[in-house]
Amino acid sequence: MRGARRRLYSALIVAYGLFSLYAAYSVFLRPRRPAAPRPHRDRRGPRGFTDHVALGNEEWNPWDADEKNELAASQQRYEANLKMINDARSHLEQTSLRVQIWGKAAIGLYLWQHIFGGHLEPGDVTAQWREGSQKAGKTYFSFLTGPSVIPGYFSVEAEHVVLVLNGREPAKIAYATQWLHYAQTLMETRKIQHVAVVLLGNEQCNNAWIQPYLKRNGGFVNLLFVTYDYAFVNEEDIFQWPLGVATYRSFPVVEPSWSMLHDPRSYLCNFLGTVYKNSSRETLIKILKQDGLDKLCWIAAREQWQPQETNASFKNYQDALLQSDLTLCPVGINTECYRIYEACSYGSLPVIEDVMTPGDCGNSSMYHSAPLQLLKTMGAPFIFIKNWKELPAILEKEKKMTLQEKIQRRKKLLEWYRNFKAWMRQKFINTLENSFLPSDKG
Repeated sequence: MRGARRRLYSALIVAYGLFSLYAAYSVFLRPRRPAAPRPHRDRRGPRGFTDHVALGNEEWNPWDADEKNELAASQQRYEANLKMINDARSHLEQTSLRVQIWGKAAIGLYLWQHIFGGHLEPGDVTAQWREGSQKAGKTYFSFLTGPSVIPGYFSVEAEHVVLVLNGREPAKIAYATQWLHYAQTLMETRKIQHVAVVLLGNEQCNNAWIQPYLKRNGGFVNLLFVTYDYAFVNEEDIFQWPLGVATYRSFPVVEPSWSMLHDPRSYLCNFLGTVYKNSSRETLIKILKQDGLDKLCWIAAREQWQPQETNASFKNYQDALLQSDLTLCPVGINTECYRIYEACSYGSLPVIEDVMTPGDCGNSSMYHSAPLQLLKTMGAPFIFIKNWKELPAILEKEKKMTLQEKIQRRKKLLEWYRNFKAWMRQKFINTLENSFLPSDKG
């Protein structure tokens, strides 16, 4: 790849030299055409007219205008090609890195479409192969996803790769490991130079399986971006990554509208989700019912988690977010959930149960504010509570808020979420460039 760039650059320099020589030849050395002989006098024509032609145009060259036009056209071609060469040279200088992202987990769509604002072709989410590209910073990114993206059956068109993997459960880990072994083979054969991984981690932060692949432990993975409050996050080669929205359920990129910001909403709050036995979610439902608050909120509880959405249930969920001022976010297996980011998309303020869930998640050497340390560090304007018994007071306060106050809060939330995604994008790009580009230090 590097050799190809050198050959392209050399070819452009040679082309530049040839066009320079051609232009110089056209302007200074090219022989002029001989002047045309004086026109023969046609004795049959009127004498005054022929005399005028013969005497008034003795130095006239009928090809002179054509020659000037040709020189002008030649100069224009020279300038156009010079611009093309300079543009190409500038592009080569500015695009210092080419990164190919292999999206083999749904969280890759959150990275590409929501954080990067990238597009995919074809638009059909069920397509076997989808791809997109964009330039950001000094880097040209290309993104590949779909069932047809299989190890060894697609073109590796960059020396630097980002693998987006699912490590939530054993079956997913086995599949992710196949991709890591493929990337390792490409590294060993010098087809690629660097690898980073974006990992949908285990909800209890049991991610020990990825550790041997990290460069710090003798592996080949330079950087790891991982979801949830993974204790090994160090902001050096391991970074916390947001869970984002449920792209596996095709949650869309939502563009804020005037009505989303300004219209009154029918409900104070919403909760649509699974209520697990002996969980705080049961406590939440009891509190809502005993105070009659469930009549002011959009509540739809189910006893069993359902991975797939019907068109009707998905529209129902989106309507609930759009028509509620607050979205209640009780803990599940992990405190962080898709609902937080989906509520932000619709300007519905998350009310989050701020407690640690069982497992290996927790404080890291860099952060001491778990759970949700990434969101807290970024100043998320959410309502954090330790117990759902605090909810009635929150809803009483909500009743007294004016529409104008709620509009301002929605604007603040949507602006924060937009800035959060932009910040994550820039941090991701900077981290790759700082790690993958050669250092300028001697």
